[in-house]
Amino acid sequence: MFNLFKKKGPTPAPAAAEAPARQGWLGKLRAGLRKTGSSIATVFTGTRIDDALYEQLEEALLMADAGVNATQFLLDDLKRRVKEAKVTEPTAVKALLIDALADLLAPLEKPLTIGAQQPTVIMVAGVNGAGKTTSIGKLTHHLSSEGASVLLAAADTFRAAAREQLMVWAERNTVEIVHQMGGDPASVCFDAVSAGKARGKDVVLVDTAGRLPTQLHLMEELRKIKRVVQKADASAPHEVLLVIDGNTGQNALAQVKAFDEALGLTGLIVTKLDGTAKGGVLAAIARDKPVPVYFIGVGEQLDELETFKAREFAQALLD
Repeated sequence: MFNLFKKKGPTPAPAAAEAPARQGWLGKLRAGLRKTGSSIATVFTGTRIDDALYEQLEEALLMADAGVNATQFLLDDLKRRVKEAKVTEPTAVKALLIDALADLLAPLEKPLTIGAQQPTVIMVAGVNGAGKTTSIGKLTHHLSSEGASVLLAAADTFRAAAREQLMVWAERNTVEIVHQMGGDPASVCFDAVSAGKARGKDVVLVDTAGRLPTQLHLMEELRKIKRVVQKADASAPHEVLLVIDGNTGQNALAQVKAFDEALGLTGLIVTKLDGTAKGGVLAAIARDKPVPVYFIGVGEQLDELETFKAREFAQALLD
């Protein structure tokens, strides 16, 4: 369940009812992060806490794409915790690393809140192949399950079949969609925001074209979309989300920096964490570009997108 709303809505399910679903999700996350976690966990199988252990840990964190800055920060923090706790067993060091990682990731933990504006306009960007349109479909499912009325905007007019793909997600979620055959992406967004206001929708989700940060003309198109959305609603977009592929490691961090510079990101959706050996990239983001992570995903099913919780992630990665 997602506590996403400031508006009146259905009564949330009791916490006890949420627990089994959340535990099932954590099992999937733990399995998805196994490649990353196992390479780090092997560091703590020895019998001594010495320089060799920290050197191995440094190498494991770097291989997991935690990045130089986050790796050094975690090592310094861990050494401090080990000294203060006076631990003598490597297995106890791993528990302290979980604490250190959870604290590092904590600033990324922020719920997506909607309802302060009607509609809340959410613009979603990302490079091709990151899982952007699929993530929009999953996010639509979660918003709808919380009682929000959602309108989709098919503004990815560059990619063949992108409109059709989003139409399938709209049908699966039983929500309305604004689209055009070809046409100008910004025009689609203007029509969608205007329609969302006229129809009293809670959320307008805008699917923009996938692009690389180096494609300057396409990045300018994103800026244009944002400007045109503001013409339809001066306060919009209220959220600008970037979908990043967890498998791309440090490239994902580069994307966050580039898209944030172009658009002013408010949040991230991290996808494809199942089977990645580069799950440490969230540590790099936390240290170098702490944009909130609203959701993380581990599969293709509608229920395989969940809110990000720092300690859950740290435990799933290392425990």
